[in-house]
Amino acid sequence: MLVKLLLAIFLPALLVVLFTRVTYSLYVGTGLTIALFIGSIIKGYTEEWYIILIDAISIGIGFLYARRMVRKFR
Repeated sequence: MLVKLLLAIFLPALLVVLFTRVTYSLYVGTGLTIALFIGSIIKGYTEEWYIILIDAISIGIGFLYARRMVRKFR
């Protein structure tokens, strides 16, 4: 349970940043992360509502950080 909680905190934000760096597009990186997030919910890897909420917050934080990162590069 603790591992799922820690992964929910850090992994979505890191995925947004990684996908943004690879695709050079903030929205594509965020969209890919959201697609993976929805896929994990559909497959049943995420059962608890608080893990889903933490994942969504982490995606939002990753989006904000990646947006700042993109502005810095331009």
